[in-house]
Amino acid sequence: MPQEDSKKLFKGAFILTIAAAITKILSAVYRVPFQNIVGDVGFYIYQQIYPIYGVAIALATYGFPVIISKFVAEGEASNNISVKQMMRSIFILLSFLGIILFLLFFIGASFFADLMGDPKLSSLIKIIAFSFLLVPFISVIRGFFQGRGNMLPTAVSQVTEQFIRVTSILLLTFFLVRRGYSLYVAGEGALIGSIAGGVVSLLLLVLLLFRYKNKHPLRVGNTQVKLGKTFLLQGLAICISGMLLVLFQLVDSLNIYALLTKSGVSFGDAKTLKGIYDRGQPLLQLGTIVATSLSLTLVPVISGAYKNGDLSILKEKVSIAIKISFIVGIGSTVGLINIIQPTNIMLFKNDYGSLVLAVFSISILFSSIILTVTGILQGIGRVYIPAVYMIIGVILKFFANQMFVPKLGTLGASLATVLSLGIISCLFMKELNKLKLGRLPFLFYIKVLVSALIMTAVLQIWVTCWENYISLSRTSSVFLALSGVIVGGAAYLISITCFKLFTKEDVPFLPFGDKLFRIFTNKER
Repeated sequence: MPQEDSKKLFKGAFILTIAAAITKILSAVYRVPFQNIVGDVGFYIYQQIYPIYGVAIALATYGFPVIISKFVAEGEASNNISVKQMMRSIFILLSFLGIILFLLFFIGASFFADLMGDPKLSSLIKIIAFSFLLVPFISVIRGFFQGRGNMLPTAVSQVTEQFIRVTSILLLTFFLVRRGYSLYVAGEGALIGSIAGGVVSLLLLVLLLFRYKNKHPLRVGNTQVKLGKTFLLQGLAICISGMLLVLFQLVDSLNIYALLTKSGVSFGDAKTLKGIYDRGQPLLQLGTIVATSLSLTLVPVISGAYKNGDLSILKEKVSIAIKISFIVGIGSTVGLINIIQPTNIMLFKNDYGSLVLAVFSISILFSSIILTVTGILQGIGRVYIPAVYMIIGVILKFFANQMFVPKLGTLGASLATVLSLGIISCLFMKELNKLKLGRLPFLFYIKVLVSALIMTAVLQIWVTCWENYISLSRTSSVFLALSGVIVGGAAYLISITCFKLFTKEDVPFLPFGDKLFRIFTNKER
C-alpha cells in the first residue's frame, strides 16, 4: 500500500504540474496579442484590474483546494467523521468569505478606482467582483477531488478555464475594438471573458462531481471535524504564498499611475507608461515557468523524505531544487536582458521601455528562487513562514514605489520590484540555512555566473554582428530574438555542462536530461 500510495502521489503531482505549466504559458502568451489589439493604454486598463481577478484565482486554485484536500483526506481516514457534513461546513464558510469579497469590490468600486487615480475603472472593478462568487464552488469541488487523490478534475478544469478565458478575451476585445468602442469598454469585455472561463470551469467540475458521486457515494459518520480558524489561517497562508506576483501587480495598480500623475506626468502619458511597464508581466511569467515546473516535481519527494525522517535524501533533493532554480533563473534573466530590445519589438511592435523591462527582468531570478523555496518549506510543513515573508515583501514594494516612482518613473517601479523580491529571496535562503538545507558550495555560484558571462559575450557578438547588416524592424527582430534564444541557450548549456554543474543524480529532474547528459559528456559519471 505505501508503494501504491507513493505512485499515486507522484502521478497526481505530475498531473497538477503539467496543468500548472500549461495554464501559466497560456496566461503569459495571450497578453502579447491582447496588447497588440488594444495598445499600451488598453493594456494599462486591463492590467489595472487583473490583479483583483488574480486574487480570486489564487483562492480557488492554490490556497483553499489544498487545505480542503487535507481535511477530506483526514476525514476519509477516520471512521467517525462525516465527509459530507464537512464539505457543507467548508462551503458555507467559503461562501461567507466570497460574498464579503464580492461586496467589498462591488460596493467599493469607486473607492478603489479613485485610489488607482482613474475613476473610469469603477465599472470594470464591479464586473470582476463577480469572480469571487465562484470561489467557494470551485474551491470545494477541486479540494474534494484532490482529497480523494484524484487530481485530474482539478487539472482539466484549470486548463479548460484558462483556454476559454484566453479565447473569450481575445475574441471580445478584437470585436469591440474593431467596432470602435472605447478601450474601457474593451477592458470590460476582457473581464467578462475572464469570468466566462470561471463559469465554464465550474460547470465542468459540477458535471464531474455528479458522475463521481453516482459511482462513489459519500460515507456518513457521526462526528464533525472542527473547522474555522485553522482552516482559514492555513488556507489564506497558502493563498498568499501562491499569489506573491499578483500582490505585487496589485500594489502597482494602486499606486504607479497615481504617483506618475502626481509627479506631473499627463494622464494620457501616464497610462501609456504604465501599459509599457506592464509588458514585463508576460516576460516574468514565461521566465519562471521552467524553474517552477521543474522544482514542483521535487516537492512530493521532499515532503515524503521529511515525513519519513530521511534527512540525507531531504538535503539532497532540496539542494537539487535550489540548483535548478538558480541555474535556470539566472540563465533566463541574463539571456533576456541581452536580447530585450529585439524581444520587445517582436512582441509589442516597438522598443519603448526596453531599459525598464531589462531591469524588471532581474525579477525572474528572484521569483524562481522564491517560488522554489516556498514549495520546499510547504513540503516540510512550514506553511506560515512563506506567507509572512511575502507580506513583508509586499509592504517593501509599496514603500519602494512611493520612494522611486516619483523620481524615476516606471524605471523606479522596476527597481522597487527587483529590490523587494531580492530581499524576500534572501530571507528565504536564510531560512533554509537555519534548517541546514539547500547549501551549495560557493564555487557553484561562481561557475554559474561565469557561464552567464560567457552567454552574454556570445549574445553581444551575435546581436552586434547582425545589427550591422539589418535594421531592427519587427520582422528582423523576430529572427534576432529567436536566434538569440537558441545561440545564447546553447552557449549557456555548453558552459554549465563543461563546468559539471549538473551531476548524474540531477539528470532525471531535467527535461530530456538523459539525452543532454550523453551528448555533452559522452561518458557516464
